[in-house]
Amino acid sequence: MPCRLSTLVRRAAAAALAALLFAVPAIIASGPALARGAPDSFADLAARLLPSVVNISTTQILKTSSGGGDQDQPDMPQFPPGSPFEKFFHDFLEHGLPKGDQPDIEPRKATSLGSGFIIDPAGYIVTNNHVIADADQITVILHDNTNLKASVVGRDTKTDIALLKVKADHPLTAAAWGNSDAARVGDWVLAIGNPFGLGGSVTAGILSARQRDINSGPYDDFLQTDAPINRGNSGGPMFNMDGQVIGINTAIYSPSGGSIGIGFAIPSALAEEVVDELKNEADHTVHRGWLGVRIQAVTDEIAESLGLGKARGALVASVNDNGPAQAAGIVPGDVILSFNGKDVDDMRRLPRLVAETPVDKTVAVTLWRKRSQTNVEVKVGKLQESAQQASAQPDVTKRTPKSQPGLVKTLGLTLSGVTPDLKDKYSLGDDAKGVVVIDVAKNSTADDRGVRPGDVIMEAAQEEVRSPQDVSAKVDQAKKSGRKSILLLVERQGDLHFVALRLDRS
Repeated sequence: MPCRLSTLVRRAAAAALAALLFAVPAIIASGPALARGAPDSFADLAARLLPSVVNISTTQILKTSSGGGDQDQPDMPQFPPGSPFEKFFHDFLEHGLPKGDQPDIEPRKATSLGSGFIIDPAGYIVTNNHVIADADQITVILHDNTNLKASVVGRDTKTDIALLKVKADHPLTAAAWGNSDAARVGDWVLAIGNPFGLGGSVTAGILSARQRDINSGPYDDFLQTDAPINRGNSGGPMFNMDGQVIGINTAIYSPSGGSIGIGFAIPSALAEEVVDELKNEADHTVHRGWLGVRIQAVTDEIAESLGLGKARGALVASVNDNGPAQAAGIVPGDVILSFNGKDVDDMRRLPRLVAETPVDKTVAVTLWRKRSQTNVEVKVGKLQESAQQASAQPDVTKRTPKSQPGLVKTLGLTLSGVTPDLKDKYSLGDDAKGVVVIDVAKNSTADDRGVRPGDVIMEAAQEEVRSPQDVSAKVDQAKKSGRKSILLLVERQGDLHFVALRLDRS
């Protein structure tokens, strides 16, 4: 009996252990840190989404000259060097035929292919602006090979988005927008488009990165994916596993022109707002908010000099006269930490936040000023596409007294007050004020940060300076306070920017 009981106990323990071991994957899989696994097949999802994706064919009429000269000409046929035909065709293409003998030359047509997706059953289609730029004719090819002529409803060059409209005899299958902000790096994505004009093609991959800046425009905030994207995929949708559009495939990085697993898509959080404005506004244009500031990145040195802790936010370098920021009391040297309740993690995020804010809306702005946090309210203005950044024109009636150059050894700078000779030498304005840099020591911290002769230092440690002695005093004060760097406001040919210089380098 004891042996039988012992055996039962061992079996029960083994069963419990096995149950625990088999339960572990289920417990882990239910945790929030892991995304859903890869599906056995994308076939069902692809079959549902393909009808909402279209191919776009564009035609551009190229004017061809029949009279020679510099205008568009056909290429000369290739003949062996020295062939009499070579000279004949060269003379023909260079000078043309005599008047009266010139044949009528038909205009040539250039065609290109791209992708798009239906966003409204009524026939509204989204694509990239560069897909249909300069096109004289646009043809949309549906998944069932139906060809429809398309017209341009509106376009936005800054985000490379265009909205087209076709007329169909039945409601079209439309895709739904998804939330790109909820997409996580590592999530599965599906790209559908028209690579190399082959027709509807499906590729899969993962979301590789977010908030990529590829220097294509002022509002770069691309999603990066390794889903194969090739020529002709531009304008096509990037879907999440719920079948929602979270991006517009726009560009690839490739030395060869083919996919190497680095593709970029405009996030739906940006695209959806642009498309809604193009569709609904009476003038079919995008109206963007305007703050009226010029900003720069907050480096580690700048953050330390301002007592900010870690580098974050957008540093205000200058403020436009009579702009929304000036009316709200924002001044150069302020660091914008949040705008309309959204954190400004880095400088690149602020232009997008401002642009997508409705015009005339009053929003809260959190600033870092004088080593502490403060809040202001700003009534957002309207961005004028042709508006130029205004430069400050201070009203100075007294000429700055002449002063002798002085050497600030800590910063590796030789400084002088503003003099008539220096105004002529460096083309400074009549109302120039501050301290002029007349020499920069090689390999100094100032040299590393790009300070050069002719720059005018207007502030040091966010205090106005008028003489080299003022700068020297601010440097000494910063050292005594235990700071590792000092912040200078520098003007160069009317352009203001902040420079943080290390104090522990001679």
